[in-house]
Amino acid sequence: MIYPQSLEKLINYYKKLPGIGEKNAERLALATLNFKEEEISKFAETLKAVKNKIKHCSICGYLSENDICEICNNSNRDHNLICVTEDYKSAISFEKAGNFHGVYHILNGLISPADNIGPDNINLAALVKRVDQLEKPELILALKSTVEGETTTLYIKKIFEKKDVMISRLSYGIPMGAEIDYLDIITLDKALEDRKKISE
Repeated sequence: MIYPQSLEKLINYYKKLPGIGEKNAERLALATLNFKEEEISKFAETLKAVKNKIKHCSICGYLSENDICEICNNSNRDHNLICVTEDYKSAISFEKAGNFHGVYHILNGLISPADNIGPDNINLAALVKRVDQLEKPELILALKSTVEGETTTLYIKKIFEKKDVMISRLSYGIPMGAEIDYLDIITLDKALEDRKKISE
């Protein structure tokens, strides 16, 4: 079936979303046609607002509308317990599980020499600065079990080896190569609870 050009363009934009194939994109585009004019306007405004307002927290790199995110601003959380993740999606998974009461540090990538991504290309310098300001910090490395994840883990262990920092990692109940943000809550909670110490 050939759609009108404007509808075809909308379908193609929906297809850019992760996990959305041709069929789902068509369903979403056709459902959008049923929106009232006011709903369409609010939808468009919301998309623009997300793009314009959302930025990265200046401390941890998590998503925020302010310079510092709500997690870093929360005095009830343990700021000496830092969960280090590859991206904000992994942190969102921990927050959904609801049992982690520390804070996060988002690397925005992993060390990957094959892709010309070195330590200076990810958010490591800010992590070192944070840790240097803490007493008895613990880093929980919540990185996937891939070559890139292991390389990043070893590098982090090395840069803190002469400092009073305890470093642990999620338990190996997590399948090799698994994406943190795709794990179910029970598996994620258990991996966090049974984390393994790799440095002290």
